[in-house]
Amino acid sequence: MYRFCFSVSRILLAIVLFSSCSSAEKKSHTRTVEDDKSDSLLLVYNPAKANPKIDAFIKELHRKRGFNGNVLIAKKGKILYQNAIGWADYLHRDSLHINSKFELASITKPMTGVAILQLVEQGKLKLDQNVKDFFPDFPYDGITVRLLLAHRSGLMNYVYFVDGIWRKEKRNQSKGITNAEVMKIIAERKPAPYTQPNRKFHYNNSNYMVLAAIIEKVTGKTYAEYMKENIFEPGGMKNTAVLSKAVYEKIPTDVVGHDRTWRYSVVQNFLDGPVGDKGVYSTVQDLYLFDYALKKNKILSKAWQDSAYTGRNPLLRGHFNYGYGWRLFEGDGHKIAYHTGWWHGFRHIYLRDLTSDVTIVLLTNLTNGSLLQLDELFKIVGMPVVRKSAYTGTGDASED
Repeated sequence: MYRFCFSVSRILLAIVLFSSCSSAEKKSHTRTVEDDKSDSLLLVYNPAKANPKIDAFIKELHRKRGFNGNVLIAKKGKILYQNAIGWADYLHRDSLHINSKFELASITKPMTGVAILQLVEQGKLKLDQNVKDFFPDFPYDGITVRLLLAHRSGLMNYVYFVDGIWRKEKRNQSKGITNAEVMKIIAERKPAPYTQPNRKFHYNNSNYMVLAAIIEKVTGKTYAEYMKENIFEPGGMKNTAVLSKAVYEKIPTDVVGHDRTWRYSVVQNFLDGPVGDKGVYSTVQDLYLFDYALKKNKILSKAWQDSAYTGRNPLLRGHFNYGYGWRLFEGDGHKIAYHTGWWHGFRHIYLRDLTSDVTIVLLTNLTNGSLLQLDELFKIVGMPVVRKSAYTGTGDASED
């Protein structure tokens, strides 16, 4: 009798655990009419009621510092200011509009981090699983999902390594390559790692390119399909997509990246193929919806979000850290999760003050350094100043 009861108990426990996993999985897929209504209300904005101080600051940033891009600033569920300023494509004199889609560059990384934590939450992978569990020919030992998320893998940056091969061997620069192809190159060429796993924080794109490859391996879907079904659609992000040069001969976007001056637009090439470290295209409003979906635990539970916002590295300069997909800054009693982006003529900053519920999104397609002048904006919205050294210059803390 005892043995029978024990067996029944184990069966019931298994059913409960299965139901919990199913519920977690369903939660990330299910969207209601009420969700659409709340999102519509969230995006209500009257330009006539724009915060005058923010308006003056942004216009001055455009006039004096050459800011060219889109901006959205919100506090406690209300948009204080949004605007589209300048050119989407200078050569053709196409103007930006509020729904212009920008290549997010490394602002893709927080989204990849959320996708990985969804799969961990659902029991489909574990933080301490080795990359070799998914790719047996991966040439390095001791690199786990957890270390990739926190930029502690010690990997070299595939961008520089692959670029060197393409130039030396005079390969086709216009045809985009896939994550799977990069993983194959790493397996065959075995480039020297930067350092040993878990020895130190070293920010680089390889970590999140590999994480995207793991998402594809675990789910049997492309990274683009998984993100659409599990993050963009549940989050109401209707103007967001993964766009890869490995899929499109020319990536279908109207916003062109410009490098420092209007004389140079940046041409897409083979390195616009790999995704996960970059490759998501989105708008300022959709990034606000992403922020909202996280706050409402629509796409990831609070417990796993808290884990993502926990620093995984020794503090740099006393303030700056990195969690799972997020840069972290703490000051004046505020905790800020943020990320920067810099790639092929695009430069951005996306900040989420988790303490005072402030969201700042600045997306630019002219890499002229205008985003280095934001101290006054932080003060206007009641947010501690995230110093320039947190997201510019050189060194481990600032590479994008």
